[in-house]
Formats: sequence, C-alpha cells, structure tokens
Amino acid sequence: MFEEKIRAVEEKTDLIILPEMFTTGFTMNAKPNAENENGFTVSWLKALAKDKNCAITGSIIVKDNGLFYNRLYFVTSEGAVEAYNKKHTFTLAGEHKTYKAGRNRIIIEYKGWRICPLVCYDLRFPVWARNTEDYDLLLYVANWPERRISAWDALLKARAIENMSYCVGVNRVGLDGNGHNYSGHSAVYDVLGQQVSTKDFEAEFVETITLSKKHIEDNRKHLQFLNDRDGFSLK
Repeated sequence: MFEEKIRAVEEKTDLIILPEMFTTGFTMNAKPNAENENGFTVSWLKALAKDKNCAITGSIIVKDNGLFYNRLYFVTSEGAVEAYNKKHTFTLAGEHKTYKAGRNRIIIEYKGWRICPLVCYDLRFPVWARNTEDYDLLLYVANWPERRISAWDALLKARAIENMSYCVGVNRVGLDGNGHNYSGHSAVYDVLGQQVSTKDFEAEFVETITLSKKHIEDNRKHLQFLNDRDGFSLK
C-alpha cells in the first residue's frame, strides 16, 4: 500500500515521511512482528528511495542483540541509513515493558538541512527536542490516538515556535485491532507556528510541502530568540 502511494507521487520530492510502526501499527506484540536490524523493510526502503531519488523515513519494530526497539530509519537514495531508537516509551500502554528505550538523539545532515527525527511520545518532552544544534527541521512520526489529538495539535505547533524550526508531524488514521481510533491530523508548521500544510486533517492523504531555508534564516536573524535559550545538560 505504501509503495503504491509513494510511486504515485509525481512532484519533485526530497523526503517522504511515513508514520510510527508503519509496517504493523502500534503494538506490544513485538516478537512476531519484529525484523532484524537489516531486515526486509530496510532493504525495501533502500530500493524505493533509490528508485524515487529521495530519502524515506518512518519507524518499525526491530530486534537487535536480543532486545526490541521502536526504531526510526532514515534512508537516502544513495543507500545511507541512519537510525534513532525512540527515547520516551509510552508507559500508559506498557511500551516500556516490551521495548528498550533509546538514549541518543541524532541530527541528520541531508541536502544542506539539519534534521532532528523523533517518535510519537517524544513530542510531550520539550527538553529532549530542544534546538541546541541549530537544526532546521524537527519531525515526529506517530500513532497518536484521537482521544488525545488536541495535545498533538498544540504540541506540534509549540515545538515549531520554541525551536524556531519547521515541525512536521505524520500520524496514522483508522481503527486498530484494540478498538483505538486514530484521526490523523498530520501537519507541517513553520518557525512562527503557522500551519503550512493544507490537506484535510482527519483523512488519509498524501501532500507535498515545500520548505524554505530562507524562511528559517530570515526569522532567526530578525527575532534571534534562539540566542536567549537556556543552557542545560542531559544525564
């Protein structure tokens, strides 16, 4: 299904973003759904990224050294692969009992952009997302349920404003096997918190958004809010 939609994209595209656990949906049933570190989906991502001449990112379930991870992969058309393990496991659903939490944030250098990829529940923790590396794009892949979707909307916008970066959130839609409904609300916000995506919030859709580096540079130069950010260290 994803391949059909990706191959149908005709606009010039640099990066395609898929939801959290896009091969399975959000599940605690890790053992039968997990792949090896360089399993089928990573190979599929590499082949598709090469064919479409773009990067593709999203998270899947991975078993690595006997442990399960909710792991985001960022794969380029040249076959380069970077990985981020979700830091904040969703304790309300018992994710921490099944998946090992990641410890390191990554910044991806891609086509002159600095990208910080995070996963779902990470959105609730602003310190983890704080823009200390002058990244340009903060992105979240998610399975964020409808019942708490107002928090998703508010926090995506807040992360864009406080970090003076674009913020992209890609969420799933539909009813899962446990009866939880997901209403999407995938969106893109600019550095001032203005929504620049235009598609229907609560439907399955594909949308191509053009991001402007000049928009970031001009607003950071004029407003200089990041110059006044607090210093801190994570332990």
